[in-house]
Amino acid sequence: MSQSTMPEPQSGLSPKHLTHALYAVFLLGLIGAPVFGAAMIAAVVVAYYKRSDVAGTVYATHFDWLIKTFWWGVLWIGLSAMLLVIFIGWLTGVMAFVWLIYRIAKGWFALFENQTPSLE
Repeated sequence: MSQSTMPEPQSGLSPKHLTHALYAVFLLGLIGAPVFGAAMIAAVVVAYYKRSDVAGTVYATHFDWLIKTFWWGVLWIGLSAMLLVIFIGWLTGVMAFVWLIYRIAKGWFALFENQTPSLE
């Protein structure tokens, strides 16, 4: 007798759930930076690692969006840290923080609508 094999259930998170988790971890790392700052780095590492798995889907643009948000955020926060010497770094740092929150919100809302994030 031949035995039919049952398909194995897919292990891990679906791309949609993974993308939601990455946005949540990134936001957690941003808001709780002193305690959870490494969470942002972990989210970006996972986005880089899983980007090839979601290539050609709507989720690929979200992964790119998160990666670009991270690197631009590093640039602006770094510049703000250098500008603390002339005391305007606080202002630019707050602006960078607000911009990061905006990018996360815009991308996450686009994900809820099954659309790609855009700058329009």
